[in-house]
Amino acid sequence: MSASVDVVIPVYNEEDALPVSIPRLCTFLRDNLPNQWRVTIADNASIDGTRAVSESLCRAFPAVNYLYLPEKGRGRALRAAWLGSECDIVSYMDVDLSTDLSHFPALVAELESGSDIAIGSRLSQGSRVTQRSFKREFMSRSYNKLIWSMFFVGFPDAQCGFKAMTRQAAQAIIPSVQNNNWFFDTELLIIAEKRGYRIGVVPVAWQDDPTSTVNVVKTATEDIKGLLRLRFGGIPGVGPPPR
Repeated sequence: MSASVDVVIPVYNEEDALPVSIPRLCTFLRDNLPNQWRVTIADNASIDGTRAVSESLCRAFPAVNYLYLPEKGRGRALRAAWLGSECDIVSYMDVDLSTDLSHFPALVAELESGSDIAIGSRLSQGSRVTQRSFKREFMSRSYNKLIWSMFFVGFPDAQCGFKAMTRQAAQAIIPSVQNNNWFFDTELLIIAEKRGYRIGVVPVAWQDDPTSTVNVVKTATEDIKGLLRLRFGGIPGVGPPPR
Protein backbone atom coordinates (compact mmCIF):
# COMPACT_ATOMS: atom_id res chain seq x y z
CA MET A 1 0.00 0.00 0.00
CA SER A 2 1.36 3.44 -0.95
CA ALA A 3 2.19 6.03 1.70
CA SER A 4 -0.43 8.61 2.69
CA VAL A 5 0.53 12.25 2.11
CA ASP A 6 -0.36 15.45 3.98
CA VAL A 7 0.17 18.62 1.91
CA VAL A 8 0.37 21.63 4.25
CA ILE A 9 -0.18 25.18 2.99
CA PRO A 10 1.05 27.67 5.63
CA VAL A 11 -0.81 30.98 5.26
CA TYR A 12 -1.07 34.43 6.76
CA ASN A 13 -3.72 36.79 5.38
CA GLU A 14 -4.28 34.86 2.14
CA GLU A 15 -8.01 35.28 1.60
CA ASP A 16 -7.44 36.15 -2.09
CA ALA A 17 -4.92 33.42 -2.96
CA LEU A 18 -6.66 30.44 -1.34
CA PRO A 19 -9.77 30.26 -3.59
CA VAL A 20 -7.44 30.02 -6.58
CA SER A 21 -4.68 27.76 -5.29
CA ILE A 22 -6.63 25.16 -3.28
CA PRO A 23 -8.96 24.02 -6.11
CA ARG A 24 -5.99 23.91 -8.47
CA LEU A 25 -3.93 21.89 -5.99
CA CYS A 26 -6.74 19.44 -5.26
CA THR A 27 -7.37 18.87 -8.95
CA PHE A 28 -3.69 18.19 -9.55
CA LEU A 29 -3.39 15.74 -6.64
CA ARG A 30 -6.54 13.91 -7.68
CA ASP A 31 -5.28 13.47 -11.24
CA ASN A 32 -1.57 12.89 -10.65
CA LEU A 33 -0.87 11.43 -7.21
CA PRO A 34 -1.91 7.79 -6.68
CA ASN A 35 -1.32 8.04 -2.94
CA GLN A 36 -4.04 8.78 -0.44
CA TRP A 37 -3.70 12.50 0.27
CA ARG A 38 -5.12 15.44 2.16
CA VAL A 39 -4.49 19.18 2.16
CA THR A 40 -4.09 21.14 5.40
CA ILE A 41 -4.41 24.92 5.43
CA ALA A 42 -2.25 26.00 8.39
CA ASP A 43 -3.33 29.52 9.29
CA ASN A 44 -0.84 31.31 11.54
CA ALA A 45 -2.93 34.11 13.08
CA SER A 46 -4.47 35.69 9.98
CA ILE A 47 -6.51 38.82 10.63
CA ASP A 48 -8.33 39.05 7.29
CA GLY A 49 -10.97 36.67 5.88
CA THR A 50 -8.62 33.69 5.61
CA ARG A 51 -10.53 31.66 8.19
CA ALA A 52 -13.92 32.08 6.50
CA VAL A 53 -12.45 31.32 3.08
CA SER A 54 -10.66 28.24 4.41
CA GLU A 55 -13.77 26.87 6.10
CA SER A 56 -15.70 27.36 2.88
CA LEU A 57 -13.04 25.42 0.97
CA CYS A 58 -13.22 22.61 3.53
CA ARG A 59 -16.93 22.29 2.82
CA ALA A 60 -16.35 22.27 -0.93
CA PHE A 61 -13.41 19.83 -0.87
CA PRO A 62 -13.68 16.94 1.64
CA ALA A 63 -9.92 16.31 1.53
CA VAL A 64 -9.12 19.83 2.75
CA ASN A 65 -8.61 20.54 6.46
CA TYR A 66 -8.14 23.81 8.33
CA LEU A 67 -5.78 24.38 11.25
CA TYR A 68 -5.73 27.73 13.07
CA LEU A 69 -2.83 28.90 15.23
CA PRO A 70 -3.19 32.05 17.36
CA GLU A 71 0.46 33.06 16.86
CA LYS A 72 2.32 34.11 13.72
CA GLY A 73 5.23 32.17 12.25
CA ARG A 74 5.51 29.94 9.20
CA GLY A 75 7.77 27.53 11.07
CA ARG A 76 5.26 27.42 13.93
CA ALA A 77 2.51 26.52 11.46
CA LEU A 78 4.57 23.73 9.91
CA ARG A 79 5.60 22.41 13.31
CA ALA A 80 2.00 22.12 14.49
CA ALA A 81 0.67 20.68 11.23
CA TRP A 82 3.44 18.14 10.74
CA LEU A 83 3.66 16.91 14.30
CA GLY A 84 -0.13 16.61 14.45
CA SER A 85 -0.44 14.72 11.18
CA GLU A 86 -1.19 11.01 11.01
CA CYS A 87 -0.05 10.66 7.38
CA ASP A 88 3.08 8.70 6.45
CA ILE A 89 4.53 11.67 4.55
CA VAL A 90 4.22 15.33 5.53
CA SER A 91 4.98 18.10 3.06
CA TYR A 92 4.41 21.74 2.34
CA MET A 93 4.33 24.23 -0.50
CA ASP A 94 3.74 27.96 -0.74
CA VAL A 95 0.17 29.16 -1.22
CA ASP A 96 1.05 30.91 -4.48
CA LEU A 97 2.14 27.54 -5.94
CA SER A 98 5.30 29.16 -7.31
CA THR A 99 6.88 25.73 -7.76
CA ASP A 100 5.47 23.77 -10.70
CA LEU A 101 3.14 21.14 -9.24
CA SER A 102 4.37 18.57 -11.75
CA HIS A 103 7.41 18.05 -9.49
CA PHE A 104 5.42 17.05 -6.42
CA PRO A 105 5.10 13.33 -7.27
CA ALA A 106 8.90 13.27 -7.54
CA LEU A 107 9.19 14.52 -3.95
CA VAL A 108 6.96 11.70 -2.78
CA ALA A 109 8.89 9.18 -4.90
CA GLU A 110 12.16 10.29 -3.27
CA LEU A 111 10.77 9.38 0.13
CA GLU A 112 9.22 6.13 -1.00
CA SER A 113 12.59 5.11 -2.46
CA GLY A 114 14.46 5.62 0.80
CA SER A 115 15.16 9.31 1.49
CA ASP A 116 14.08 10.74 4.83
CA ILE A 117 13.59 14.27 3.46
CA ALA A 118 13.00 15.53 -0.09
CA ILE A 119 13.48 19.14 -1.12
CA GLY A 120 12.79 21.14 -4.26
CA SER A 121 15.79 23.08 -5.53
CA ARG A 122 15.87 26.21 -7.66
CA LEU A 123 19.67 26.19 -7.70
CA SER A 124 20.43 22.75 -9.16
CA GLN A 125 21.30 21.77 -12.71
CA GLY A 126 17.99 21.25 -14.47
CA SER A 127 16.11 23.84 -12.40
CA ARG A 128 14.27 26.68 -14.16
CA VAL A 129 13.57 30.02 -12.48
CA THR A 130 11.60 32.85 -14.09
CA GLN A 131 10.73 36.43 -13.15
CA ARG A 132 13.14 36.52 -10.24
CA SER A 133 14.91 39.81 -9.53
CA PHE A 134 18.70 39.96 -9.52
CA LYS A 135 18.62 41.01 -5.83
CA ARG A 136 16.63 37.96 -4.71
CA GLU A 137 18.70 35.60 -6.87
CA PHE A 138 21.98 37.00 -5.54
CA MET A 139 20.84 36.83 -1.92
CA SER A 140 19.55 33.27 -2.30
CA ARG A 141 22.76 31.97 -3.86
CA SER A 142 24.92 33.85 -1.36
CA TYR A 143 22.90 32.50 1.57
CA ASN A 144 23.19 28.91 0.43
CA LYS A 145 26.93 29.30 -0.18
CA LEU A 146 27.22 30.66 3.36
CA ILE A 147 25.44 27.58 4.72
CA TRP A 148 27.85 25.33 2.85
CA SER A 149 30.92 27.24 4.04
CA MET A 150 29.79 27.09 7.67
CA PHE A 151 28.46 23.53 7.83
CA PHE A 152 29.74 21.68 4.72
CA VAL A 153 26.30 20.33 3.87
CA GLY A 154 25.28 18.78 0.57
CA PHE A 155 21.82 20.20 -0.06
CA PRO A 156 21.82 23.08 -2.59
CA ASP A 157 18.72 25.11 -1.68
CA ALA A 158 17.52 25.51 1.89
CA GLN A 159 14.76 28.03 1.26
CA CYS A 160 12.62 26.67 -1.57
CA GLY A 161 9.04 26.37 -0.29
CA PHE A 162 8.58 22.85 -1.61
CA LYS A 163 9.58 20.10 0.81
CA ALA A 164 8.47 16.72 2.15
CA MET A 165 9.65 14.30 4.81
CA THR A 166 8.61 11.06 6.40
CA ARG A 167 6.51 11.32 9.54
CA GLN A 168 9.21 9.41 11.44
CA ALA A 169 11.84 11.97 10.46
CA ALA A 170 9.54 14.86 11.37
CA GLN A 171 8.80 13.39 14.79
CA ALA A 172 12.52 12.90 15.47
CA ILE A 173 13.91 16.22 14.20
CA ILE A 174 11.29 18.95 14.64
CA PRO A 175 11.28 19.00 18.48
CA SER A 176 14.95 20.07 18.28
CA VAL A 177 14.27 22.94 15.85
CA GLN A 178 14.14 26.22 17.78
CA ASN A 179 13.10 28.69 15.09
CA ASN A 180 9.41 29.25 14.38
CA ASN A 181 9.71 31.57 11.41
CA TRP A 182 11.57 31.54 8.07
CA PHE A 183 14.78 29.97 9.39
CA PHE A 184 12.81 26.85 10.35
CA ASP A 185 13.60 25.13 7.01
CA THR A 186 17.33 25.78 7.16
CA GLU A 187 17.65 24.69 10.78
CA LEU A 188 15.73 21.49 10.12
CA LEU A 189 17.90 20.58 7.12
CA ILE A 190 21.20 21.28 8.86
CA ILE A 191 20.22 19.16 11.86
CA ALA A 192 18.95 16.39 9.59
CA GLU A 193 22.07 16.14 7.43
CA LYS A 194 24.49 16.37 10.34
CA ARG A 195 22.63 13.58 12.13
CA GLY A 196 22.66 11.19 9.18
CA TYR A 197 19.25 11.69 7.61
CA ARG A 198 19.16 11.24 3.84
CA ILE A 199 18.05 14.31 1.87
CA GLY A 200 16.85 13.83 -1.71
CA VAL A 201 16.93 16.80 -4.10
CA VAL A 202 14.47 17.46 -6.93
CA PRO A 203 15.32 20.26 -9.43
CA VAL A 204 12.19 22.32 -10.01
CA ALA A 205 10.67 24.93 -12.27
CA TRP A 206 9.87 27.95 -10.14
CA GLN A 207 8.24 31.29 -10.88
CA ASP A 208 8.80 34.22 -8.56
CA ASP A 209 5.79 35.94 -7.03
CA PRO A 210 6.30 39.71 -7.47
CA THR A 211 3.55 40.42 -4.92
CA SER A 212 5.34 38.59 -2.10
CA THR A 213 5.25 40.53 1.18
CA VAL A 214 8.28 38.80 2.71
CA ASN A 215 10.69 41.34 4.21
CA VAL A 216 13.95 40.22 2.61
CA VAL A 217 16.28 42.20 4.89
CA LYS A 218 14.50 41.16 8.10
CA THR A 219 14.43 37.52 6.99
CA ALA A 220 18.11 37.58 6.04
CA THR A 221 19.04 39.02 9.44
CA GLU A 222 17.07 36.29 11.21
CA ASP A 223 18.76 33.66 9.02
CA ILE A 224 22.26 34.90 9.83
CA LYS A 225 21.50 34.89 13.56
CA GLY A 226 20.19 31.34 13.26
CA LEU A 227 23.29 30.14 11.42
CA LEU A 228 25.56 31.66 14.05
CA ARG A 229 23.51 30.05 16.82
CA LEU A 230 23.93 26.61 15.25
CA ARG A 231 27.59 27.14 14.38
CA PHE A 232 28.72 28.29 17.80
CA GLY A 233 25.98 26.95 20.03
CA GLY A 234 26.11 23.43 18.67
CA ILE A 235 23.81 21.29 16.56
CA PRO A 236 21.38 19.38 18.76
CA GLY A 237 21.41 15.63 18.84
CA VAL A 238 18.40 13.73 17.57
CA GLY A 239 17.52 10.09 17.26
CA PRO A 240 19.09 8.16 14.37
CA PRO A 241 17.13 7.88 11.12
CA PRO A 242 14.97 4.78 10.74
CA ARG A 243 16.33 2.14 8.42
